[in-house]
Amino acid sequence: MRTNSPWRISDFRTLFTASALSQLGVNINYVAVPLVAVAALNAGAGEVSAIATLSTVAFLLIGLPAGAWVDRLSHRRVLIAADLCRGLLFASVPVAWWLNVLTIGQLYVIVLLTGCATVFFDVGSQSVLPQLVGTDSLVQANSDINTLIATGNVAGRGVGGGLVALLTAPVAVVFAAGAFLASSLRLVAVKHTPPAAAPRSASGLWKQIDEGLRHVFGNKEMRALALTASVANLGSAVINTMLPIWFVRELHLSAGMLGLFWAAGGVGLLCGARCARPIAARLGYGRTLGIAGLCLAPAGLCVPLFDRGAWLLLAGAAWFVAMFKIGMDNVIGVSIRQRMTADVLLGRMNATFRFVLTGALAVGAAVSGVLAELTNVQTTLWVGGAFMSTAFLFVFFSPVRIRRELPEQQVQYATV
Repeated sequence: MRTNSPWRISDFRTLFTASALSQLGVNINYVAVPLVAVAALNAGAGEVSAIATLSTVAFLLIGLPAGAWVDRLSHRRVLIAADLCRGLLFASVPVAWWLNVLTIGQLYVIVLLTGCATVFFDVGSQSVLPQLVGTDSLVQANSDINTLIATGNVAGRGVGGGLVALLTAPVAVVFAAGAFLASSLRLVAVKHTPPAAAPRSASGLWKQIDEGLRHVFGNKEMRALALTASVANLGSAVINTMLPIWFVRELHLSAGMLGLFWAAGGVGLLCGARCARPIAARLGYGRTLGIAGLCLAPAGLCVPLFDRGAWLLLAGAAWFVAMFKIGMDNVIGVSIRQRMTADVLLGRMNATFRFVLTGALAVGAAVSGVLAELTNVQTTLWVGGAFMSTAFLFVFFSPVRIRRELPEQQVQYATV
């Protein structure tokens, strides 16, 4: 094992294990929750769209102040509390179903509240990582974490589809709730995290938020990274929101097939995350983003072609390629922006990115529902594919494209 490997650090191993459990819960629910609405509550396209929107709208509602709060709080406690909340909230879904009192309104409230917990978990985990592993191990750590996320998309969504097919959607949520609770217990073992900052006044909070916004949008490279990722997210949300409707109602395919389709995208994310570091070392970090966008992003236009038989295989292959590109973007983009940010701004920088990126998921889910009601599901899928295939242009026409090396670190991160 190389001396700069993050795996030499016990707290990174603990964080990785907890994140694996958390990702399992996230991805089981990605399949199970909309199918609870469709199969158990007979929800339509508008209601499925509302669930997808509410699951991510928290990043628009509290994403920016969450960054300032995370910068003040113990990261370890933030992560534990977030997963504990997600586990308990999702555990209420099968209980209500067994008691025959589950309603679409309750599902709306649950996905909104768990979305708020996800805000804090995502911002906290991205903020603590550079301080746990140090600068030299940062790219490798990001690659490993993004590989984990991609593996979760494969295993978690595949498991989710299988559990729904075997046990029904509400029962599948039980396993997701258990994964979140197990993650919160695992995080108790993290020992070295940055101390909580002293509390500040309310006016100081908004000043801190403004500092984070200026840091991201005042820099041409970070602004391009944010815009490219947000437009890609918007397009993927437009597509993913309609997939349960398209698979189950239009094509009369099983939940297991839907899980496999999403799993194909997860394999693409996994391969992209693993290939990002060696390709970037050879071609340059920014050049890799530009070339990947130019060559791979157009695959997004092939995704809406799917139907039964060979067309489904073609669409699955296109989804794999589109997700491969996003997997590379995640590793390289996150590493660039973390290296351009001082420790004291990490929470706010990550919160700003999550606000824009995950906010785009909420907007995309809402747009998806409106388009499906005004036109049809397949037209909606074409719109999502168009967004995904053109998102790379912001990076391609920015200074990021000519960057060969990672930025010099803003400060020396403390190693554990």
